[in-house]
Amino acid sequence: MRFFVTGEQRRQSMINLIILMFLGYIALFWVSNALMYFHKMNLTPQSVVAYYLGSEEQFTQPKSYQSLLEVTHFHLFSMGILVLTLTHLLLFTALNPTLKLWLTGATFVSAVADELAGWLVRFAHPAFAYFKIGAFLALEISLAALLFFTAASLVAQRSAWRAAAATSGARADDAVRETSGP
Repeated sequence: MRFFVTGEQRRQSMINLIILMFLGYIALFWVSNALMYFHKMNLTPQSVVAYYLGSEEQFTQPKSYQSLLEVTHFHLFSMGILVLTLTHLLLFTALNPTLKLWLTGATFVSAVADELAGWLVRFAHPAFAYFKIGAFLALEISLAALLFFTAASLVAQRSAWRAAAATSGARADDAVRETSGP
């Protein structure tokens, strides 16, 4: 992260590439998250209720306290780190600060809501299935927005480096080094 704070990212096309590859990796996570959800449920409250409360027709049992606790324990940490990393990268984009704040807040809230919703469906009331669906969609949309805005910012930066290099007849890194100093 020192590259962003000190402005060295302008001289480091390699860190730019590494972050773009990380975002590609997270895009694969995003797709697999949706695939896992739709493997278990769909966007109907009945499917969410059947998943968490069990279904006699499908011969499935309700989710146990221990099962939900194990999933929640892992997800709270891993999703927290993921959201922290993506929102940290978002800070260094040229987006409006208010949009950054709203997107950051929405992502953190939707990640916690998505975890909480399964517990509510299972132990509070089946009507929370609507909340589960909304939380899942909000999380997927906010993660997609973080990925898009961060990647678009990095791609625009790489394009600017290439344009600067093309006009000066030097490599992009050399052109930036000449204008930035040591």
